[in-house]
Amino acid sequence: MVTMTSVEKKSPYFTEEDLKQIRAAVQAVGQLEGYVSISDFVEAAARRELRRLQRKYNNGRKWPGVEAGELRPGRRTRAEAAAKEDHT
Repeated sequence: MVTMTSVEKKSPYFTEEDLKQIRAAVQAVGQLEGYVSISDFVEAAARRELRRLQRKYNNGRKWPGVEAGELRPGRRTRAEAAAKEDHT
């Protein structure tokens, strides 16, 4: 018996320039890399980053799940925005 996991549709936010580059990458090499859509590309990138963070901060293990609504909503604080700029 095969069980399917639930998929929840969410939309990440990108700058227009980043979104243009994502579209260009998918159009240029998506088929070569196995990405048939922007969703495929973004999901693969998010999974890679998640695995990297799990290895770095959680001994490679999964964290307990966090339900929708448990994270602080809203825009970044000025300090968070400045820290993000330092990492890009």
